Amino acid sequence: MREGNLEAPTRHVIDWKNPAFYDQAACEQEMERIFDICHGCRRCISLCNAFPKLFDFIDEAGDAETAGVPKEKFWQVVDQCYLCDVCYMTKCPYVPPHQWNLDFPHTMLRAKAIQYKTGKMKFRDKLLTSTELVGTLSSIPVVAQVVNAANRNGPARAVLQKVLGVDARRQLPEFDSANFRADATASHNHPVKDGANTPGKVAVFSTCYVNYNEPGLGHDLLKLLEHNEVPYVVVKGETCCGMPKLELGDLETVEKYKERNIPLLHDLAQAGYAIVTPVPSCTLMFKAELPLLFADDARCKAVAAAMYDPFEYFVLRNKDGLLKTDFKVPLGKVSYHIPCHSRVQNVGRKTEEMLKMTGAEVNTVERCAGHDGTWGVKEEYYELSMKIGKPVFKAMAQNEPDYVSSDCAIAGRHILQGMNEAGAAGRKEKQHPLTLLRIAYGIE
Repeated sequence: MREGNLEAPTRHVIDWKNPAFYDQAACEQEMERIFDICHGCRRCISLCNAFPKLFDFIDEAGDAETAGVPKEKFWQVVDQCYLCDVCYMTKCPYVPPHQWNLDFPHTMLRAKAIQYKTGKMKFRDKLLTSTELVGTLSSIPVVAQVVNAANRNGPARAVLQKVLGVDARRQLPEFDSANFRADATASHNHPVKDGANTPGKVAVFSTCYVNYNEPGLGHDLLKLLEHNEVPYVVVKGETCCGMPKLELGDLETVEKYKERNIPLLHDLAQAGYAIVTPVPSCTLMFKAELPLLFADDARCKAVAAAMYDPFEYFVLRNKDGLLKTDFKVPLGKVSYHIPCHSRVQNVGRKTEEMLKMTGAEVNTVERCAGHDGTWGVKEEYYELSMKIGKPVFKAMAQNEPDYVSSDCAIAGRHILQGMNEAGAAGRKEKQHPLTLLRIAYGIE
C-alpha cells in the first residue's frame, strides 16, 4: 500500500529561465512519471476534467500502463488543466516533502510554457489573456456601449464565436467606462490603529476586472474600509497581476508585469501597508506564484507577506478588536461559493465567517464551479465547464437563497447562468460578498 505524505505541502522554486525547463522530451518524461502515480491513486478524478481525460487515455491503451499512452495525448491533458492548484493543495498525498515529489499543476505550467514558446497558442488565447489591452480599449465610453450591446446580441455573438472561438452561449461581463482607478480617492481621515495581526492602513490593488468591468466592487471595498476607519490608498500605476498570462504559459509577460507591479507594492509593504485585492486570483498570484517564479527577488517575498484576501483582513481585524459589527440590514439566506483560488490560499473560510457575523444564514459550497478565467469562455470548453459546474449550481439552489455570491465575480456570474438554465435561480440576486457586507452595514 502506498503511503501518502501527512506534512503540509511545500513548493519548489520554478526554474523557468533554465533552458532545460523548455526541453519537451524531458517534460514529457516527467509527465509520464507523475501521470503514472496519478493513475495508481485516482483520488483527484472528481476535481476537473484533466484527470478523467488522463485516466480514459490509460484505460483505452488496454495495458493499464501510462507508458502505453501516446505522448501526443499528454498534451490534451495539459489543455484541460487550468492551474487551479486544488489537486496540489487539498487532495494529493504525494506532494513535497513526499519523496515522490509530485507537482501536477506546475508540471502542467511547464508544458504550457513549452506550448507558448513553440508558438502553439491561439491568437484568441493571447487576446483573452491581455486583460489590460482589452479592458483599456473596451472601456472607452462609446466603445463600451458598442461592445456591451454586441455581447448581448445573438448574431454578433455568433460572429464572435466563428472568428475568435468565444462561445456564443457564455454570458460575458460588461465593460464600464467609469474605471475604478481613475475614480477612486484616498481617505486619511482616521488615525492609524495597528492590531496584533493587521496593519492599520491598507493599499488596494484594484485588479483589471474591478477596474474595467465592475468598479462598484472596488468602491464597496473602499466604503468598508472607510466605515471601519481604516486609512487606505489605491495603488497608482499598477497593471495586470499576471495570472491570465501565467495560465497561458507566457512567463516572459508575467515578468514584465511583475517588474511594473512589485516595486510599487514593495514600497507600500515597506511603509507598513496591508495590501488587499478584491479578486482571489490576483491575491494568489502575489502570495504564491510570483515568489516561486522569482525566488531571487526578495521584494516578491516581502509583498507576499503583506498581501491579504479582503475577508482574511477583516476577520483578523475583528480578532484585533478593531472591526465594527454594527450591522443594520439582515441579508437573509446567502448561498456562498468558495472559488478554487481562495481555497488554495489556506486562510480558512474567512468570507463565510464574516457573512455569518452579519447574522446571515449561509449555505457554503466548496467545489470548483468550472469557469476558471478564460477557460470556460472558449467554445471547445463551454459545455464541459457547465458540466463541471452542475453540482455547484444544484448545491447553491438548495436553501432557496436571497443572494447568490462568490468571491470570484466571474464564477458568480457563471453559477447564476447555470442556475438559470436549470430553472433554479428564479429571482435570486447575485452579489459579491463585499457588496453584501456593505449592504449589511447599511452603507449606501
